[in-house]
Amino acid sequence: MTTESDVRPAAVGEITYESTSRFAQVRPDLKLHYHEAGVGNGPTIVLLHGGGPGASSWSNFAKNIPVLAEDFHVLAVDQPGFGQSDKPTEHPQYFVHSASALKDLLDTLGITERVHLLGNSLGGGAATRFALDYPDRAGKLVLMGPGGLSTNLFAPDPTEGVKLLSKFNFEPTKENLEAFLRIMVFDQKLITPELVEERFASASQPESLAATRAMGKSFAGPDFAKGMIWRDAFKLRQPVLMIWGREDRVNPIDGALVALKMVPRVQLHVFGGCGHWAQLEKFDEFNRLATDFLLGVKEK
Repeated sequence: MTTESDVRPAAVGEITYESTSRFAQVRPDLKLHYHEAGVGNGPTIVLLHGGGPGASSWSNFAKNIPVLAEDFHVLAVDQPGFGQSDKPTEHPQYFVHSASALKDLLDTLGITERVHLLGNSLGGGAATRFALDYPDRAGKLVLMGPGGLSTNLFAPDPTEGVKLLSKFNFEPTKENLEAFLRIMVFDQKLITPELVEERFASASQPESLAATRAMGKSFAGPDFAKGMIWRDAFKLRQPVLMIWGREDRVNPIDGALVALKMVPRVQLHVFGGCGHWAQLEKFDEFNRLATDFLLGVKEK
């Protein structure tokens, strides 16, 4: 494993971007960036971010990492093509691509026990694919509006969020990025000028655009069926907690219904007044819900 420090001013409590930043050369042609906190705590939980423009593990989970690190060894991973990780454009279906990269990361770090996985949107699909492809390495799953596992029964496809994502990919302007970010949340105050600027600076880089387009192309490639995770959901043996925002305009709430029927050991929690970023819009409730589920705490 190779590690490097990455200096960038951003602090959340006592945990900063730079103090948790790590790199690992997981293959000769793939280096991944991740954040590590709660070293010495256990069990290990892997956080996988969504697939929006400029997304990264820090942009999705910076505020959650210090809270989760009180009970867990936290690895918040920039998936391939995002953040500071390498951005290959030749790869298999994206969920397979990300899941296999995570397996190689865990091997590189010498983590052989089961890890819990917490995934948002694209990261929820990658987490589920990991559990399906490497069942002996996956513990419990917390999935927020997961891609691939949900299939809409009533809402049209593509959804409003997917349309705006595609619009940015083909016309990467700051205005299109802000339009996409604003449909991600119910509380519009979360979309600040600073957030738009930060996400645009990352998303508009040529290598980021190329990686995002390659990711989208993989969902229509010859192994596209690997992205239709709901078809294999019955094979999951891990306990699964699905968390949805009632006002989710990216993966609408009706998408949960098929997974709710297919996954053997599943439960669903729905937040009203919440969009696609439950981990931020319902911060305290989300952290408590996820932690209690993963630690096996029973309600009184």
